[in-house]
Amino acid sequence: MFLKWLSSLFGRREPETVALFASTIRQGVSVPIDDAFRAWTSGNLEDMLKAARTNTHPVDRHFLLQSIVSESYKRRKEDRYRQLCIEYAEKHLQEFPSLFEFIKEGLDGFVPRVPTFQHYATVLTEAGEYEKAIEVCKKAILFGLSDNTQSGFRGRIQRIKKRMARANR
Repeated sequence: MFLKWLSSLFGRREPETVALFASTIRQGVSVPIDDAFRAWTSGNLEDMLKAARTNTHPVDRHFLLQSIVSESYKRRKEDRYRQLCIEYAEKHLQEFPSLFEFIKEGLDGFVPRVPTFQHYATVLTEAGEYEKAIEVCKKAILFGLSDNTQSGFRGRIQRIKKRMARANR
């Protein structure tokens, strides 16, 4: 209905022109959406990768990196996507400490599940990089994150250790 009203005022507009008027709320303030926001909400990996160079709000940066990791993780059997998953998971974990407070503040103290940690730990485990996978799980624990499993990241560490023991036999 709003778009109809807007069109009646300004004439028929292309969707991208109308999108220029779109906004979201960041820290209680309405701000225009940018390429990073559009990319992570699109589900299109190629758009996300292009937008990864966009200077954006930390919340949008977090969700953009998380979305790149999640989308590439789904296709990790292909070398290109496994490498993208690793690259962007490392980038996300490196930036996460500075993004964490913005995420928490933006969601009134609630921190949602951050799949990057479990996806990256899984990819590392699959590659036989057990110690590195365990370190990723420990970082998640330090941030108080959950992987939505009954045993959480502590249980994941135990499973990685068992797999490492089997591999070393």
